[in-house]
Amino acid sequence: MSEPATRTSDQNELDRLIERMAAGDEQALGEFYDLTLARVHGLVLRIVGEAMLAEEVVEDVFFAAWQQASRFDPARGRPLGWLLVMARSRALDALRRRDDAICHPEPAEIAGDALVNAADVPELLAVAQDHQRLHEALLQLGALPRQLVALAFFRGLSHEEIARQSSLPLGTVKSHIRRALSSLRTALLAGAQGSARAS
Repeated sequence: MSEPATRTSDQNELDRLIERMAAGDEQALGEFYDLTLARVHGLVLRIVGEAMLAEEVVEDVFFAAWQQASRFDPARGRPLGWLLVMARSRALDALRRRDDAICHPEPAEIAGDALVNAADVPELLAVAQDHQRLHEALLQLGALPRQLVALAFFRGLSHEEIARQSSLPLGTVKSHIRRALSSLRTALLAGAQGSARAS
């Protein structure tokens, strides 16, 4: 008797978080992320088969959930089902994009030049030789800034494209990314200095 009640309670909690997300509540997105991340990551990883690609897809899924929260209708399905359908779709899209890149004669052309033109990237890459250090620094960001950074630097979208896709003001997107990059730089430099002292 208690198990179905727990599932209903969890479902109602996710419903409430999606309502708050639709109203622009970033804290609700963080809570939603924490509650559902394990299920989403597990599904995506099974589909794409690569940890790094799975991480990128997962960030994309939660960003899409933030974007589309206002369209969620609890009468038409459960929140976790809605999220997992989205995750499956984006994981399959990622596989198709990866296959295109492998087959393309100049794979770099697919990525675009957004990453190359970003002023902060050389510094970040110089101190982020250890992928684990970068991963840990990204996890210290809030859910929304982390997703905006992922779109800008892993997906190669411009600030304007991110603003259009997220329905956020351009200034908000820029300020989130600027603060996120500052936090990343601080964390990565601190990690690099700690490694240098240890050696």
